[in-house]
Amino acid sequence: QVQLVESGGGLVQPGGSLRLSCAASGFPFSVYGLSWYRQPPGKERELVATSFSTSGTTKYADSVKGRFTISRDNAKNTVYLQMNSLKPEDTAVYYCNANARIFGRDYAYWGQGTQVTVSS
Repeated sequence: QVQLVESGGGLVQPGGSLRLSCAASGFPFSVYGLSWYRQPPGKERELVATSFSTSGTTKYADSVKGRFTISRDNAKNTVYLQMNSLKPEDTAVYYCNANARIFGRDYAYWGQGTQVTVSS
């Protein structure tokens, strides 16, 4: 059974930091690309950061570059999002996503989301 379980969300003041975790199970974690998305209130879901499985490279939305860091621990089947210098506009539900193309078939899994609120 595939599971992605996010944790680490909460309320933080502007300028503060949070570290989100997403624990995965039920699929070959190391071959999947891993991403964090977010959905602000009343807005569409947007891509925040990606960790590519093959190259080991990462990619970020312009709005979070220099403040957020995505990392993965393949031994623990976990992906992280370190968020620093948080701003009120970072308030959103954050979701982790795992995706891969294996033998020509596309696979994509989502977590249930974790709320991040940045407010004084």
